[in-house]
Amino acid sequence: MPVTPRRGGGAALHADPTPWLLEPDNPSVRYLALRDLLDRPAKDRELQEARRQIMRSGAVPAILAQQAQEGAWEKPERFYTAKYTGTAWQLIILAELMADGTDPRIRQACHLILDLSQDRESHGFSVHHAARSGGGRHSEVIPCLTGNLVFALLRLGCGARPEVQQAVRWMATYQRFDDGIADAPQGWPYDRWEMCWGRHTCHMGVVKALKALAEIPVRARPPAVRRCIANGVEFLLVHHVYKRSHDLARVSKPGWQRFGFPLMYQTDVLEILLILTQLGCRDARMQEAVDLLRSRQDAAGRWCLANPPPGRCWVDIEPKGQPSKWVTLRALTVLKRLRGSSLTAGPPHPRAGGQRGLQQPHARTT
Repeated sequence: MPVTPRRGGGAALHADPTPWLLEPDNPSVRYLALRDLLDRPAKDRELQEARRQIMRSGAVPAILAQQAQEGAWEKPERFYTAKYTGTAWQLIILAELMADGTDPRIRQACHLILDLSQDRESHGFSVHHAARSGGGRHSEVIPCLTGNLVFALLRLGCGARPEVQQAVRWMATYQRFDDGIADAPQGWPYDRWEMCWGRHTCHMGVVKALKALAEIPVRARPPAVRRCIANGVEFLLVHHVYKRSHDLARVSKPGWQRFGFPLMYQTDVLEILLILTQLGCRDARMQEAVDLLRSRQDAAGRWCLANPPPGRCWVDIEPKGQPSKWVTLRALTVLKRLRGSSLTAGPPHPRAGGQRGLQQPHARTT
């Protein structure tokens, strides 16, 4: 079935790579292509079999084969600092690969990361374990890790756990969207991670928070989560996805124009568009990013992997510089979501604190 977005997503593809994505060598991509590109219903037998194959062949069983008996990869306390082989990173990758969260090995790893990384006072996720008090160190909770782990836990089926619900509330309470303001809030957690908060909130922290919150079904999102999503979306749109909001002629980080998978704590234009379209966003300020996305397809309608994770991983998902099934799948998903849509500017968001269209939660000190 050809995927040929024309209006909001731009002109037709150079070619249709869908048959390539449906090949059995990458069961995760095959499953998502059937579900998201071909719209197979949940009870479709071919879709269900593709889902089962994720746990039988390819990257997921290879990653699980490296897991130790206690549920960790590497030493348990190095869940984050062992990049990219620690437990936190494996849960993020397994969630991206659509692994089955009911598998006992994955359940054990989820329990372990909640025990080691989640701050028992604030319920955000920390980069180090607090050996004396247990849980994660209160002083080292960071937004991108919190967003990434909440995303992983939600996608792996842990959303009903009270700890995960508390972590969602952490994001709705503390995640900020400062855009170069002089009066950035003080107090915990804003007083210890300049690179995360500062006068300009870290772009990656915003993206990973939205990535997590997008996993919550629309009807299950409380008002605080809906406000956080709205503010996060506006933050990204003010930046035209990847530009400097105060000088839209400049790119925030050139590396965001090189598409990768999996992205860990980094981001790129494609991931941001994937999240925005998952949230139903259609806005003229996305157009430059969509045009950039379209420009990167080759003559076969495929996209290359330009930015794989740096450093060692248990499994190399795909080779750098070659056509990538993951990047192609994600690009086609974005364009399909935009097909038949006209990118027009939406209504302005309420102003607050002198920032353009951004509402802020009240700063809290813990």
